Amino acid sequence: MIDSMRLRNFKAFRELELRLGPLTLLTGVNAAGKSTIIQSLALVRQSYDEGVLDAGGGFLLNGDLVELGVGQDVLHEDYTDGRGDAPIPIEIGCTVGSRDLWWQAEYETSRDREADLLRFAAGQPLPDSAQDGAGGLLGSGFQFLKADRIVPAVHYPKSYQAVIRRGSLGARGEHTVNFLRARRDDPVAALPVRHPKAKSTGLLDQVEAWLQTVCPGVNLMAEDVRGTDFVKLSYGFGGTAGIGSSNIRYRPTNVGFGLTYALPIIVACISAGPSSLIMLENPEAHLHPRGQTAMARLAALAVAAGAQVLIESHSDHILNGIRLAVKESVVSPDSVALHYFDRDDHGKIETSSPQIDVDGMLSRWPIGFFDEWDRALDRLLD
Repeated sequence: MIDSMRLRNFKAFRELELRLGPLTLLTGVNAAGKSTIIQSLALVRQSYDEGVLDAGGGFLLNGDLVELGVGQDVLHEDYTDGRGDAPIPIEIGCTVGSRDLWWQAEYETSRDREADLLRFAAGQPLPDSAQDGAGGLLGSGFQFLKADRIVPAVHYPKSYQAVIRRGSLGARGEHTVNFLRARRDDPVAALPVRHPKAKSTGLLDQVEAWLQTVCPGVNLMAEDVRGTDFVKLSYGFGGTAGIGSSNIRYRPTNVGFGLTYALPIIVACISAGPSSLIMLENPEAHLHPRGQTAMARLAALAVAAGAQVLIESHSDHILNGIRLAVKESVVSPDSVALHYFDRDDHGKIETSSPQIDVDGMLSRWPIGFFDEWDRALDRLLD
């Protein structure tokens, strides 16, 4: 598990040190650095996947996980060191147990302003992070789902490399349907994430049961489109899912955004094993409040099964779902890290980290931390 991370001269942060828990919630005002946290870890993974996370490589800014632009796009505007003609250090680091993992690139204005590979400093000692998967960051259980996930469509890509060899859902969840098609009968081994009302422990039945917390009665079918490189998804309502179902099937385009948007989140949490790392942006998108709370609970159950989950969210229902998970002993208070990012009147980023206790209550409630309902109610009652 990644216990903490640090950034230097990277995007929103001149310098940052941040504790991560098994379950971490990143929230706050827009453009205050939440995405930077997740993107920095995705950047390390992307560079690793492309074979450049070594002494002769660097940070690959554009790829399957993140598209960050060029060097000048990721350099913090008020960078430390590197004044004059000296190279500017850009560092991403994390601690995994007793190990300190860090990667430092050098930005040179004359060389890297338009470069999308920021090369590591000469002689930079890089650890052999792959030995234990670096707390899930470089291991086989890594999943990163962006805020702009797959939308309802007639068909989705079929990739053997992504699903079978890498076990990846894709950064936009684009391989989720094929993942379900290929692995529908794989048993969900982790007891905490098994839904008690599912028809079996198979992946498709478990996903279907969790999706019913969002939309009661829904069922799924993931099929190969014969003779093509595509698969298709359909929904039914009531009855039994599967090839033999007699229900009328509906294309995702005729059902709406919520179910399709939630599907990769559910599959990622259910299929995560011990030492996995799951990073989720806005899991609440297009879901009604009860569905948002259910996604938070599922994330907490994935943590109880041994995964580490990082969530970026603006939803008070996600927060309250996590608080309920603590109160109901799904996860312990010590396993949760809450971080609220704000900007002061001068644009400087400030971080608040309230603690959560066994009753789900918070040690303090920073100004702006999910308090808009109270502020609106005060105005209504004024």
